[in-house]
Amino acid sequence: MGVRGFVKVLLRHGATERDFRRSRHARCDLAVFHDFHVPPYGGGNQFLLALRGELERRGLSVEVNRLSGGTPACLYNSFNFDFARLRRFRRPGARMVHRVDGPIGVYRGFDDGTDRRIVAVNALADATILQSQYSLEKHRELGLPLRNPVVIPNAVDPAIFRPPDVREPLAGRRLRVIASSWSDNPRKGADVLAWLDAKLDFDAFEVTFVGRTQQTFQRIRVVGALPSAPLADVLRTQDVYLAASRDDPCSNALLEALACGLPAAFLRSGGHPELVGAGGIGFDAAEELPAVLERLRAELDERRAAISVRPLSEVADRYLAVLRA
Repeated sequence: MGVRGFVKVLLRHGATERDFRRSRHARCDLAVFHDFHVPPYGGGNQFLLALRGELERRGLSVEVNRLSGGTPACLYNSFNFDFARLRRFRRPGARMVHRVDGPIGVYRGFDDGTDRRIVAVNALADATILQSQYSLEKHRELGLPLRNPVVIPNAVDPAIFRPPDVREPLAGRRLRVIASSWSDNPRKGADVLAWLDAKLDFDAFEVTFVGRTQQTFQRIRVVGALPSAPLADVLRTQDVYLAASRDDPCSNALLEALACGLPAAFLRSGGHPELVGAGGIGFDAAEELPAVLERLRAELDERRAAISVRPLSEVADRYLAVLRA
């Protein structure tokens, strides 16, 4: 570690000690440990922003990256926070709940030890919340033990992600297909999008990608990463959502699209089948997509009516039940 890195560690340690001392006689209803970012950002960040907003609208006080002396419960997110700071603030009598996604090594496509670090900090937890049955079973399969796990799916902010008031008729125009991703990891569906760009009949379909990508497309329209409200506006102009990511435990991007009323063409991988249910059609290879999209065109109203997204209020209730147990 260089001098600059050493100074940063000292400053961070000093800030932690200062905040710890100041918070010993304070109290909030809930503590959340997570490095929050202004959108656009990843799905876990999006969900926790929505959850925090829902709890605060109920009149609950939420402190971030601090566990005060009188705060009864703490939710800490995956590995997206300062581990040392959490260990310093942790105290007897505060219920600790760990929100875990992944497994990260499966999701990213490589193992850099992150999942083992998550298991280590999970030892502090009284309970663990995972986002899908897929995620729970995959952790067990890989021998990654988690304390008292329960499954609660993510949810989106209904004030932002909601169906349009009026839809443009489908007759006489191309079917509009959209995919989105904050991460530019190729496992977010790069191979499927490349196949569509080369092989899909663009006289019958138009495809839009919103987000970050390492690829260059010839026929797919690319829109850069958008904050939540503009993204929702774009989603409401589309007909079908393409969920092509692999081993994604609970895709927030997919939930946002479903909440905007878009049936999904989804890769049968990760948590996608759990989220979509009858509100879409699955596929195993890109070559199946033309037929899947044609079928979705024919069944659009039926599939749209079958969309079922857990309300944010219900998900918040379930989180509170675990935090207050």
